[in-house]
Amino acid sequence: MKVNMNQEQREKIDNIMQHADRMISVTFQKEGIHCYPAAATDPALATGDEYDVSFLGTPHRHIFHFRVYISVVHNDRDIEFIQFKRWLENLYKDSILALDYKSCEMIADDLYIQIASRYPDRAVWIEVSEDGENGCLIKYNLTKPSQSIVI
Repeated sequence: MKVNMNQEQREKIDNIMQHADRMISVTFQKEGIHCYPAAATDPALATGDEYDVSFLGTPHRHIFHFRVYISVVHNDRDIEFIQFKRWLENLYKDSILALDYKSCEMIADDLYIQIASRYPDRAVWIEVSEDGENGCLIKYNLTKPSQSIVI
């Protein structure tokens, strides 16, 4: 593909590409049971009106949806995403995900610990949602102040 641009434009584009943040992402899902015991008794949650979520106080099922981003340093399969996805799925392999009283944010933190131990010194973003609907996004970023670049 031929693109018409002058040398200055091309240098600027090359500079941006050289310093781009690169991440791959994978998705997977897992059935899980969890509950939020405080919802049954906390007056801010067990409101008795249209905002009542006291039902969350008993164990209930969800399909938890995960999207995991991890930084890579080059474009040629630094981390092969099919292998990464299979490794993540295997972390939850032999049982329904036992979540006890964990929120989506707590689940993300637990998963991050596993990822960071296998893939240290990489930025990782984790999304966890209940039934693909409501959830969280946590960005576990690395601080690299010496790499501040004005483009």
